[in-house]
Amino acid sequence: MNGPLAPWFEKGTLEAGCDEAGRGCLAGPVVAAAVILPIEFDHPLLNDSKQLSTAQRNTLRPIIEREAISWAVARVEPREIDKINILRASFLAMHRAIAQLHPQPQLLLIDGNRFAPYPTIRHICVVKGDARFKSIAAASVLAKTHRDAIMCQLHEQYPYYGWARNMGYPTQQHRQAIKKHGPTPWHRKSFRLLPEQGRLFEE
Repeated sequence: MNGPLAPWFEKGTLEAGCDEAGRGCLAGPVVAAAVILPIEFDHPLLNDSKQLSTAQRNTLRPIIEREAISWAVARVEPREIDKINILRASFLAMHRAIAQLHPQPQLLLIDGNRFAPYPTIRHICVVKGDARFKSIAAASVLAKTHRDAIMCQLHEQYPYYGWARNMGYPTQQHRQAIKKHGPTPWHRKSFRLLPEQGRLFEE
């Protein structure tokens, strides 16, 4: 961590932090969160979700959800990802989350360097924003914890793939299970599921 997280980008502006989880996965939805935090919100654990343990993220989730002015989580399913590509799907998931916020923010702080503009709300892209701004860090925690919960539920239906541990990311065990058992309806068919194979279909 490069110092304390900033509480705002533009003081006096109602800001929502936005982040997604699961973009690089072979299976499962991409999940995005949008969070408006009170200016005074602070918690010693709050940081980029990738820097936190599972236990720390799970501790933060209910605190963020309880204390946020507004928060929302949304998802885009594998079938949609295959149709529009993962980058657009990530933006769509963020748009779906932003649409649920009440009140609507005046400024969106987007983690990363690209975004599809949301109608009527200004945005700024912040590279590594989840390690710079509290609202983006909070969104990263909600996106990650909600997505992990989804993958743990799907693991119950499809235990061979180890989703409760790998969360759909391309681990060796996950790829070996795809090779042995084939893809599930939750796999992204437009992704290279096995290194030696191409995509299962082309757009």
